[in-house]
Amino acid sequence: MNTQLPNDPSLRLVREMLRIRMVEEAIAREYPKGEMRCPTHLSVGQEAVAVGTAAALERTDPAVSTHRAHAHYLAKGGDLKRLLAELFGKEAGCARGRGGSMHLIDLDVGFEGSTAIVGSTLPVGVGLALGIRVRAEAAVACIFLGDGAMEEGVFYESANFAVVRKLPALFICENNSYSVYSPLTKRQPHGRQIHDVVRALGLTTAAHDGNDVFGVAAAVKTAVQAIRDGGSPVFLEFSTYRHLEHCGPYPDDNLGYRPEKDVAAWKARDPIVQAQERLRDHPGFSGEVIERWRSEIAAEIDGAFAFARTAPWPDPSTRAEYVYA
Repeated sequence: MNTQLPNDPSLRLVREMLRIRMVEEAIAREYPKGEMRCPTHLSVGQEAVAVGTAAALERTDPAVSTHRAHAHYLAKGGDLKRLLAELFGKEAGCARGRGGSMHLIDLDVGFEGSTAIVGSTLPVGVGLALGIRVRAEAAVACIFLGDGAMEEGVFYESANFAVVRKLPALFICENNSYSVYSPLTKRQPHGRQIHDVVRALGLTTAAHDGNDVFGVAAAVKTAVQAIRDGGSPVFLEFSTYRHLEHCGPYPDDNLGYRPEKDVAAWKARDPIVQAQERLRDHPGFSGEVIERWRSEIAAEIDGAFAFARTAPWPDPSTRAEYVYA
């Protein structure tokens, strides 16, 4: 766990985004060495949604995620050493080396799992919300999804069930406009808005800037409180943009599937740069503070990679454990 968080909520949000960015950039640098033998989907550029959402959740609020789960896992409190050990396939990994990048889990921090198949954690998350309702708990089940999940029938089935049963479910949609190489404009009718479609199902919905971490945190805090107060499930759509390729550690804008002007415009709205600009006059924020954070985070990352590289492999005799038929 990260133990260097500032007390000030605004500073904490920015440091957490920077930490996740540096972790993902380190993974991108190290991945070509071939030691992490699993596909990896990085969230560089999308950190504000993960950090802003997690800031409004309690440790006891369960969360499920997608194939692009590193940021969600870390923001929820997941252990960096266990994350990297999982990518290296080691026994010390959060899924004991069995899952890799797309299958992260840490019940101690309420991270109930991520999976590779688009939309597959939606019914799991709604099931967690049902469990909360049955046990009369005050928790909220957080369900991360991408815009591509809106084209899966399981979303509509899960959302409808959540509405009918009035479950404490929070759907967080990271709309980065692309499903692999296919833009939203090629997958949905012109003018259709995701949150409008979802509102027709009976959920409370809203759309926000997913690159504004302070706005994300405020919107999620309001939604979570409404759900805790007995309200209906909430769907929040956050517009954001990934900087790297869909799957892998490299940039891929040379492929031409994203217009150059769009890429430039979104990168100019980098969530970390924007947040730092907002804090320019904050008495606890300065260039020296950023450099101190960078030094602390770099040391943490180096230690986590050293841990992952030297951790033992799973015992081959346990290869049939956790396999169900």
